[in-house]
Amino acid sequence: MNNELRGSDLTRALLARGDKQIWCAVDDDSDEQAMMDHCGNDFTAHIVEFKDDCFYCSCGTAWLFAVPIKTVAATQSDMNI
Repeated sequence: MNNELRGSDLTRALLARGDKQIWCAVDDDSDEQAMMDHCGNDFTAHIVEFKDDCFYCSCGTAWLFAVPIKTVAATQSDMNI
């Protein structure tokens, strides 16, 4: 059995240990929907709090699901230039 935390469960655990401004893909339907391509729309946010069964981003918007993501700047070799 795999007990590794993922998705919104991981975000809640990170907030509980005191992490601040967790970069997440967000959605109100599911973790899976949060990770899907949204046709150019930006559905990412810095999550700063979990209360009343919602994740709150730094601008105060509430979300039902928040999946931690990694963002890394592309390098020249990544782009094959």
